[in-house]
Amino acid sequence: MRSGRTGGRAFAHPLSALAADYPERPVKLIVPFAAGGSTDMVARLLADKMGTLLGQPVVVDNRGGAGGALGADAIAKAAPDGYTIGMATVSTHAANPAIQARLPYNALKDFLPITNVMSVPSVFVVHPSVPAQTMKEFIAVCKANPGKYSFASPGNGTLGHVNIEYFKSLAGIQMLHVPYKGAGPALNDALAGVVTAMTDNLPSSLPHIQAGRLRPLAVLSTQRSPLLPQVPTYRELGFEDMNEGGWFGLVAPARTPAAIVAKLNETAHKAMASADFKEKMAGISGVPMASTPEQFASQIRQAIERYRRIAKVANIRIE
Repeated sequence: MRSGRTGGRAFAHPLSALAADYPERPVKLIVPFAAGGSTDMVARLLADKMGTLLGQPVVVDNRGGAGGALGADAIAKAAPDGYTIGMATVSTHAANPAIQARLPYNALKDFLPITNVMSVPSVFVVHPSVPAQTMKEFIAVCKANPGKYSFASPGNGTLGHVNIEYFKSLAGIQMLHVPYKGAGPALNDALAGVVTAMTDNLPSSLPHIQAGRLRPLAVLSTQRSPLLPQVPTYRELGFEDMNEGGWFGLVAPARTPAAIVAKLNETAHKAMASADFKEKMAGISGVPMASTPEQFASQIRQAIERYRRIAKVANIRIE
């Protein structure tokens, strides 16, 4: 029987000691989208609070491209030592896995979920130049002008892509898809009128809606947002299955020590419980979703199955 020691030295520190020493240097938080989008906003708020609690900076690293796949792949392939973690979203861990045939990572096997953080409504917006004040009018305009209108997305396979493709199939309309490297660049072109419409997470589009630079037509959520009480949900408009907005959580590379995952979970929950975080979360219509790693893993599995069904109905597949 092996004693676990060679030459008087232990093979490894106990997990509890490992967690006690961690972190001894800054932690990198990879955001798989360009700066300026909702994922980036949530990540920076969380990083600031967690860095204070951990005693080491949590540094945001934006890795946009391929609908979040490039950044997610970077998280998956990072050293599993707790010094690189990342943001998981509906796009990277549900929509992309459901429709991308050659995704470079496995959303279920290549990550260890740490915790979900929050969910936010998504909103379908159009440029004010579009001659439609309601979704019913927009559908009519699209049917009268097939192929004339376009929509931006943060990239192929993202929530902003898949949900509009699903909506198009249900509404029987045609729109040109224009993919970007993140919600920030997509939003810029929507504001400029380069593209007609987009589905965006509410936090990043809300200031522009309030300023009249974008017109909201529908909310992707189970209920209306208190920040946009006049805007109906897709379900209210007759699209029963369109009821899940975006969510943002933390993941680590597979094989990250369990004690470090537990410490990150505890730290994230403390950060989310702070009065400042709660106030800012409410200000963007965020709903807290603090969870155990196991609960978050289950949520990811359920989301993948949901988007597989959507991809089949809307005939979305990227080879």
